[in-house]
Amino acid sequence: MATAGESEIRRTSYAAVAQRAARLAGALRRLGIRQGDRVATFCWNTQEHLEAYFAVPTMGAVLHTLNVRLFPEQLAYIANHAEDRVIIVDSSLIPVLAKAAGQFTTVEKYIILGGPAEGLAGECFGYEDLLSAEQAEYAWPEVDERSAASMCYTSGTTGNPKGVVYSHRSIYLHSLAECSANTVALSQHDRILVVPSMFHACAWGLPYAGWLAGSDFLFPGRYVQAEPLCRLIEKERPTVSAAVPTVLSDVMRYADTHRSDLSSLRAVLCGGSAVPRTLIERFEQRHGARIIQAWGMTETSPLAALAFPPRQCEPGREMDYRAKTGRVVAGVELRVVDDGRVLPWDGQSIGELQIRGPWITGSYYGEDTPDKFDDGWLRTGDVGTMDSLGYIQITDRSKDVIKSGGEWVSSVDLENEIMAHPDVLEAAVIGVPDPRWDERPLACVVLRKDADAAIGDLRAFLEGRVAKWWIPERWALLDEIPKTSVGKFDKKVLRARREEGALAVVEA
Repeated sequence: MATAGESEIRRTSYAAVAQRAARLAGALRRLGIRQGDRVATFCWNTQEHLEAYFAVPTMGAVLHTLNVRLFPEQLAYIANHAEDRVIIVDSSLIPVLAKAAGQFTTVEKYIILGGPAEGLAGECFGYEDLLSAEQAEYAWPEVDERSAASMCYTSGTTGNPKGVVYSHRSIYLHSLAECSANTVALSQHDRILVVPSMFHACAWGLPYAGWLAGSDFLFPGRYVQAEPLCRLIEKERPTVSAAVPTVLSDVMRYADTHRSDLSSLRAVLCGGSAVPRTLIERFEQRHGARIIQAWGMTETSPLAALAFPPRQCEPGREMDYRAKTGRVVAGVELRVVDDGRVLPWDGQSIGELQIRGPWITGSYYGEDTPDKFDDGWLRTGDVGTMDSLGYIQITDRSKDVIKSGGEWVSSVDLENEIMAHPDVLEAAVIGVPDPRWDERPLACVVLRKDADAAIGDLRAFLEGRVAKWWIPERWALLDEIPKTSVGKFDKKVLRARREEGALAVVEA
């Protein structure tokens, strides 16, 4: 496995990582960490972060991955709510962590990766100093498979972030699912480029599943921009990766311009938000890399559905299935519910998607939220349909649905059609009040550099692609769509800007 740095790539072996994980466990034990204690990480995607992924849960403690892109108030809330005792922090992130550290109530010690501990008030230890003082063997305890192994907090798009706890059993079963031939089919022959942040949903489960399969790993560290990623792909030739649509769009644009060779990638999972069909088509046509749309959330560990075409797919319809949200993976159950009624799998009946299974959470840590669960089923907040073959199609988040004149407008479908225009870089659609129709869509669009499309051109482009009454009358051209800490379009920010009059809305 390898970790990218500023000027070179560090390489190591499974055996070396295992020994260093044992040393880390011994060091944490000497620092007073015991079974059930929370040890947090505030790190990039690196070898050292992987060592913590194994050392902390396997010694019986709980790994808590802190999101490095949160505001200080959110960071302090999460660390205090989880009752973290120790934080392992990359030295380059100390200035970010220091802004919240004064509000921590349970953190006792910091372990520093790669540099001095300037800016942190508290007991600090160097990561390598601690490891060098320990033995390369550790007396690993017997751990109950149902006990907590790690925890991650939701991105908190509504209200405070909520803690999701993963058990040893749920992580293992989720890893088996990712290695299945009907999902990612990870094996010892794969090289996994870990782009999803390791602070979010266990980097989509890839570190654990890849370790189980014996795959090679490539960790980009802090270098997750298009240029360094393309260079790393060309040099190290990974076969599997994953990323949110915004990252893959940036990678494709850079690769288009610089003729980057991405052909080693046999599978690139893409999720976090709806994946535009045009992105799937163009990425494969131009660069030979297959994007697989994936659906899940922090609460689902996160794998829940993948968009592979069915075996009996008619010729020419493969992309129709690949552009869907996905087909439910073996091991989880899903249903569509509306006003307490379970709806048929007919591809037409629209309701909230509810899910349950061995790696789906049944509650939030330290929170009583009965409204988020329905008799053992997780209420996902996603609205959509499911057909007779088990393919789901999400049309909206429950908080994002647009009802105009008594009819539903799918913001997800409308965004995808707008982004199919060659001059459009990004598009997000929100509902706004309308005196006649109660609510109408407002399209917020980012045009590509040097594009000359006008709003009238975008409206004309939508004709025949969506229902006529879906076509927005209100448009806003932006420099950038605001995004959450995990790269999703942040529609609550767009709504707030519109209410404040900060969006230059044009009626056409």
